[in-house]
Amino acid sequence: MHVADVTMFYAPQGGGVRRYIEAKRAWLNSQSGCSHTLVVPKAADAPREAHTVGLASVPLPLSHGYRVPLGRSPAARTLVELQPNIIEAGDPYMLAWAALDAGQRLGVPVVGFCHSDLPRLLCQRYGRRVEHMAALYYARLYREFDLVLAPSRAMTARLRGWGVRRATYQPLGVDIDVFHPSRRDAELRRQLDLPDESRLLVYAGRFAPEKNLDVLARAMRLLGSGYVALWIGAGRVPADLPANVRILPYIGERVALARVLASCDAFVHPGDQETFGLAALEAMACGLPVIGAHAAGLGELVTSEVGALVPARDARALAEAIPALYERDLKTLGFHARRLAERYAWGPVLARIVDRYSALAVKTRH
Repeated sequence: MHVADVTMFYAPQGGGVRRYIEAKRAWLNSQSGCSHTLVVPKAADAPREAHTVGLASVPLPLSHGYRVPLGRSPAARTLVELQPNIIEAGDPYMLAWAALDAGQRLGVPVVGFCHSDLPRLLCQRYGRRVEHMAALYYARLYREFDLVLAPSRAMTARLRGWGVRRATYQPLGVDIDVFHPSRRDAELRRQLDLPDESRLLVYAGRFAPEKNLDVLARAMRLLGSGYVALWIGAGRVPADLPANVRILPYIGERVALARVLASCDAFVHPGDQETFGLAALEAMACGLPVIGAHAAGLGELVTSEVGALVPARDARALAEAIPALYERDLKTLGFHARRLAERYAWGPVLARIVDRYSALAVKTRH
């Protein structure tokens, strides 16, 4: 089986989609009779990557490294030339349509993985009317796919509500060997010039409006100097951050990221647009409890056994939930967080996805 992934959501400082594709590539290459090719927009001078085809493209402004391909037809031709048995499109834009074009020419199934809830994001920025228009677009696009995967039950339900009958719940996974409580390192606090007893929180992800980091900044200001939050990532941070917020640059190396996560006390994610919450799952695999917004994917991932959920965009509720978490047994919460994360180990998750591919391929042949 030759799988071709195509997506715009793949950048040097990429997040969950890049992590998913890299995990899938490694798993497929370990299986007999399987291979993987990635098709992504790239700069002309970008370093070459094995089994990766770059598409001519231009930078997408204010997007943290994402790029826009120069045309639908060249992308479709590239996919046709690769002769894959199955194509997966990982974004809802031009490359999704190119994947559908290529699948039709080749007579192979095409899967859409709905990693982002564009209608909800546009609603937050521009209102309900724009959300409705985007939902109509999602319905038109995703009805064309042979199968549509969504990483949360909430996103699956939204797709089906828009008439996408082939929408199926398919969670993402985590590398439970890399992201592990044993990565905890007491030296991190000393490197940050923090006392051992400091209450250390962490957020990892893009610094983007939909992550609601302004809410977390206000919560940290309410909490005061007894708490410190590490923000790991890239992008534009809110103005006038409180003194108890520390910014660390994006950490692409997974072991290094796992060390920082495991060395903190709890993971905090105020975003209410997450279709899954991979960063939160990686933190749980490191044995951290999670405080998240009671919305979208995080609302499904985080339970009372592993942390707490608070109303979205409510800084005071977030500020109250954090000390309340410390009044509980953090070790017990972390133990349950790790146990929950183990259910999402990449191996079984990817085996299930490839089973879905195989079923589609059999159906197509008949």
